[in-house]
Amino acid sequence: MFPSLRPGDAPVTTTSGGLRITKIAVDYAMNNNAYLLECVRSGERALIDAAAEPDVLLEAIGLGALATVVTTHAHWDHHRALAAVVRATDAAVVAGAADAAEITAQTSVIVDRAVTGGDVVMVGDVPLAVVSLVGHTPGSIALIHRPDGATPHAFTGDSLFPGGVGNTHGDPAAFASLLAGVRATLFDELPDEAVVHPGHGDDTTLGAERGSLDEWERRGW
Repeated sequence: MFPSLRPGDAPVTTTSGGLRITKIAVDYAMNNNAYLLECVRSGERALIDAAAEPDVLLEAIGLGALATVVTTHAHWDHHRALAAVVRATDAAVVAGAADAAEITAQTSVIVDRAVTGGDVVMVGDVPLAVVSLVGHTPGSIALIHRPDGATPHAFTGDSLFPGGVGNTHGDPAAFASLLAGVRATLFDELPDEAVVHPGHGDDTTLGAERGSLDEWERRGW
């Protein structure tokens, strides 16, 4: 896991199974996370959530090419820098199919590839499995890096945090859908050591959260 990181802090980097992962915190009000991923062998790179502060993100990206920007969901705070980053890098845009039109409506950026659960996003040689987590938004997605012999990493957007699933705004059906999706695609598929990289704030592990699933279900949020 990364240490606690706040906007204004220097980005932090780790490597797992051929993927170099850099966490960048932006926007003091929202404390968003963006994740720059790089295939160690090929150098191909992707950015998860061009959330805000394009100058900060582009400084972290540097002079190397950026192949892809993945937007985890359509909420405004996760794509405020999308247009500027795409304009500067000519990266292709990936997003969940059910949120793609809304992302374009809010940003005027065309989604080049609309994905659903079971799809794969490649970062060079490294596959990231797409899982659909309907509830926070209709098209929320997470990306799973599951390398052989190394710790898995889940980039969950606003669908899973330390202490609970994402906000479903008091909608019982949306909450039930999100919790069921998180159980089935994350907790049932990945080991306790899997690291969760959320869209805001600190990382966690599935092991740290697994014992609270029934409590989350009882409380309804």
